[in-house]
Amino acid sequence: MTGTRLSKLMAARGLCSRREADRFIERGWVEVDGKRINTLGLKVDPGCEIVLAPEAQHRQRHLATFLLNKPVGYLSGPAEGRYSSALSLLKPENRARMDRSRISYRADHHDKLAPAGRLDIDSQGLIVYTQDGRIARHLIGPDAQVEKEYLVRITGRLQADTLERLRFGLALDDRPLKPAQVDIVNEDQLRFVLTEGRKRQIRRMCDAVGLTVIGLKRVRIGAVRLAGLPEKTWRYLQPGESF
Repeated sequence: MTGTRLSKLMAARGLCSRREADRFIERGWVEVDGKRINTLGLKVDPGCEIVLAPEAQHRQRHLATFLLNKPVGYLSGPAEGRYSSALSLLKPENRARMDRSRISYRADHHDKLAPAGRLDIDSQGLIVYTQDGRIARHLIGPDAQVEKEYLVRITGRLQADTLERLRFGLALDDRPLKPAQVDIVNEDQLRFVLTEGRKRQIRRMCDAVGLTVIGLKRVRIGAVRLAGLPEKTWRYLQPGESF
């Protein structure tokens, strides 16, 4: 059959991630034009109606998303050697008192949990861990446009054209960077707002214009701010809250 692979179409429409789509299809939790489907790899008409069955909708409502204030010295991903993973901080005793989500902590909230936008080991601030493929795609998918805001402490001399070069015109790995918002906070601190996340991007941008980053903190992702969340603590993304 010609057409588009069902799982790919579901992900493109933002219904779930492709991996989740395959799980839902395998369990018969997807309806195409009113008919339940359980065949992996099925190709469908790109204009078809796709509805998640009640079982899949129920599962999605119970997917967990953690917001963590990551300290320096922790990896975003799995532990490596002597370096601990920030995932190790997602335990009940580190839940912030300011969490107003009313979500009951469950051990299975750690199943298939992944960072949606990493911070390197020398950086701190807001990081998102989620089970929800829709959120991950929205934040780090190929078409993601969500703003990420950083406060960056620097050393070095700000030349007359430094800010303009940081805002537009730099390239990393022979690929031009998207325009960035860069402003001076004070004599040794800049504010960056980016809509992409290349590896160690801000540090490399600063290095390209003769500045050295000595501290980097992510304070906002989309509409979600770090404000009020103490270091090493976490909270759940609240029902109705979005990036």
